[in-house]
Amino acid sequence: MYTLVTGAGGFIGFHLCKRLILEGVKVIGIDNFNSYYDKTLKRNREKFLLELAKSQKVDFNIIEANIEDEMLIKDIFQKYRPNKVVNLAAQAGVRYSITNPDAYIKSNLFGFATILECCRAHKIDHLVYASSSSVYGGNTKMPFSETQSVDHPVSLYAATKKSNELMAHSYSHLYDIPTTGLRFFTVYGPWGRPDMALFLFTKAIIENKPIKIFNNGNMIRDFTYVDDVIESLFRVINKPPKEDKLFDTNNPNCASSWAPYKVFNIGNSNPTKLMDYIEAIEKHIGKNAIKEFLPLQPGDVPGTNSDCSALEKWINFKPNTSIYEGVGKFIDWYKNFYEKK
Repeated sequence: MYTLVTGAGGFIGFHLCKRLILEGVKVIGIDNFNSYYDKTLKRNREKFLLELAKSQKVDFNIIEANIEDEMLIKDIFQKYRPNKVVNLAAQAGVRYSITNPDAYIKSNLFGFATILECCRAHKIDHLVYASSSSVYGGNTKMPFSETQSVDHPVSLYAATKKSNELMAHSYSHLYDIPTTGLRFFTVYGPWGRPDMALFLFTKAIIENKPIKIFNNGNMIRDFTYVDDVIESLFRVINKPPKEDKLFDTNNPNCASSWAPYKVFNIGNSNPTKLMDYIEAIEKHIGKNAIKEFLPLQPGDVPGTNSDCSALEKWINFKPNTSIYEGVGKFIDWYKNFYEKK
């Protein structure tokens, strides 16, 4: 039985495939290797995974495809007949959604609909999909809880992720497909995305270039180390939700349902000031940043903080990597990776 992972060439997808391979799980990956950021990094992730799978003697491959390509995705499901699906493919980035909305409609809505339809047709055991902490939008009461309303997104990206949760619920209800949505909170670590703060800051500081600090540095983020995310994700995949027989339709819980449906926050639950994050980077590099302070960008929010008690109870695991430790591991990887280029 295969586990299908979309976005397998992406940051979280790569780390998940790595874990699955080491666990001896047969994996079929999908990625479109688009040009949103450096394709070379994605291809290096792919190469790493193929070599790892070969050394572990585990069946693994990545197929280059867009998840909105209905016929091709149907063919992949028909050929490999996965019993579990993890949808991590999406057009990422809050700021990019301001200038390139079409990419988000195609991948995050049409593409996700294609995945749902294939899951229905093949009666899969569990669909896990990436939502985002951005769904909390204009909410200011923190920590963010899955029981809060998320009806006020401040970016199209966030709106598409909220839509994914609604679409998943309808399929859980109509077709009895177990679905779990995970609201990721600022994931960072080795092999990370070049458009994310840690990557941008590290590169700029090493090259003696200024770093852009938005909202004049008055930001807090629930930075979550990627290994903690993968441990949580691996446990979630192997624990599909069931119907909540105590669900109260007169007082509905946004994170659960009478259908086999769950939504969880997945974060470190330890919000960090952006300036403290930058300080950790500076200490590991051994150099101070040249700082350029700028106002809050459209679509951004000043703070995130996750209440992950529901997920911790569900999978009996809590992220525990400190910011200083996680940043250090990224910078060690970054120096090693780019010194070889």
